[in-house]
Amino acid sequence: MNINTHVIMRILIMIVAVLSLCSCEDYLDKEPASIISEEEAFKNFTNFQGFTEELYHCIPDFSNAYWTNSWNWGDDEITSADMNFHVIHKFDNGNFWGWQTEYDGWGASWMNQADASRNDDRFQKDLWKNAWYGLRKVNLGLENLELMTDATSQERDFIKGQLLFFRGWFHFQLIQYFGGMPYIDYVLPSDEPLELPRLSYHECANKVGADLREAANLLPIDWDDTQAGAATREKNDLRINKIMALGYLGKNYLWASSPLMNLESTGSKSYNADYAKKAAAAFGELLDLCESGAAPYELVAFENYSVNFYTTGQGWRIPGGSEAIFRGPYYGANGSNWGTSKQYQPAIIQDGSNFMPTANYVSYYGMANGLPIADITKPDPISGYDPEYPWKDRDPRFYHDIIFDGVKVVQGAMPDDVEQHRFANLYTGGSYRDVSTGSRSGFLNYKFIPITANRYDDGFNYGNNLNLHLPWMRLADVYLMYAEAVVQGYGSPNAKSNNFSKTAVDAVNTIRNRAGVGELSEGDNIDGGYISTVEGFMSELRRERAVELSFEGHRFNDLRRWMLLIEKPYTLKTSLEFDRSGTLNTEDPTENRVLNLREELILERNYSSKHYWLPLKNADTNMYVEFPQNPGW
Repeated sequence: MNINTHVIMRILIMIVAVLSLCSCEDYLDKEPASIISEEEAFKNFTNFQGFTEELYHCIPDFSNAYWTNSWNWGDDEITSADMNFHVIHKFDNGNFWGWQTEYDGWGASWMNQADASRNDDRFQKDLWKNAWYGLRKVNLGLENLELMTDATSQERDFIKGQLLFFRGWFHFQLIQYFGGMPYIDYVLPSDEPLELPRLSYHECANKVGADLREAANLLPIDWDDTQAGAATREKNDLRINKIMALGYLGKNYLWASSPLMNLESTGSKSYNADYAKKAAAAFGELLDLCESGAAPYELVAFENYSVNFYTTGQGWRIPGGSEAIFRGPYYGANGSNWGTSKQYQPAIIQDGSNFMPTANYVSYYGMANGLPIADITKPDPISGYDPEYPWKDRDPRFYHDIIFDGVKVVQGAMPDDVEQHRFANLYTGGSYRDVSTGSRSGFLNYKFIPITANRYDDGFNYGNNLNLHLPWMRLADVYLMYAEAVVQGYGSPNAKSNNFSKTAVDAVNTIRNRAGVGELSEGDNIDGGYISTVEGFMSELRRERAVELSFEGHRFNDLRRWMLLIEKPYTLKTSLEFDRSGTLNTEDPTENRVLNLREELILERNYSSKHYWLPLKNADTNMYVEFPQNPGW
């Protein structure tokens, strides 16, 4: 929709220097006949929703913002040696300036692009510019709600609910990376001096929480069941709803309760129980609605687990299924097929880049009985792990997500001269272990691609409709966040919120049961008291998050908020080195025996306390004294 030039200019005036925008030529180059009045622009639901729709186009597509992977910055992933331009490589070397386009000549960061916009180009979506633009637009919409005169009360509520959600969501995304920021809740006049101070994290979280709570109260569970959503029935999956608002309400409060955010606000490195209880209540409300059938979200059955991350042969259907709670718009479904999805195989079978899981991270995938592996190089009589058969009896998610030595990778015909590469040669010195173009760690990540994604099986063929896209939030994450909020709020793994029937232990077991992994139980008390002590439970909960949410972009922020990012062993990235023993079992690679299993250091990240927060742009912090740079930067 079009709005008059005065309104357009108000939208395009950004708040801080922080807020440099892309070109406004496309908006200003309008024929006179296309200009309508402010009154008409906001008068009815159709027009106002058209105004609001642009906010959806401010959501970055973090999993497809560049040709290759740039969203896993924790201890979970490493690039092959020739991929030294990516944000992950910069972060590995302590260069957190790398998120900024000024320090990234490749445009590989989804957080900042040189030419950010709200059009349909996935390469022009970023968090920094679009969040500030979106906040300006949100407040402009809220201040013009009184012009919505030709609308029902439901329509007014839905517009206001969406606007409030985005105001809370954009602020939350910013503060989780940068700490307390100015909270922009009105349209700043262009002639007003900039002097908005940075608030504490908790002050921001309180404002985010108020906006998201009101949004949840105003929005429907399912737009399809409403009169306002009737015109777009069966096309409302991505529209902001009550469940999305509750999900981020809980996440906002859980982050506020976490050690890093509590330290920034109060000086204490412990969890803040009050915020944790608020988080538990929001998550409990969400989960009760889902489990009662009132909301159309449920865990995907494990046999269909991949639909959370990719689809193939489904006409470019967006991944996520019934489990995806919050997703942004997706531009050009074949985009991931010609970029992101080609990054997980060694060059010997695919012409792509190469990102792989670190060996230290793969070790978080424990045993099928639900127990962790104490040391990947040593026998573990408690869990049953045997280092001579390291791939045997592992968590089922290990076999879904990880390619290990001996797995049959190429399924169809291969030329005779490359037949030796059909099986993953990931042993030390194997053909898949080239440090520049293959796996440096001894593993490959196949969580986001089918096994046929190679040049010989041609899983990338256009007719296969391979589509990789990750949600910002899925239901499994909510169960695990609920468990963390409950145990930190109420001080017991066996506690629960007052609005949901499951305990923290129950919530974790819900995720394990879906995967067919052994539950947390009293029997685990033989080593750690996983259900009887808070710390014992948290150790398994952190491991469960590592496994269930692996490589989905959560690990970096989890390590930060837990204040573990700069601590060993989380600063280490390792490889698993070993030799094959005997003839390769091609029918069941879990039965292959290995010798000389050892873990070797690839790199150690030299971090200090300043690395808990990303640096702001110097050009922005130099604009006015109330907007200072983060400590140490």
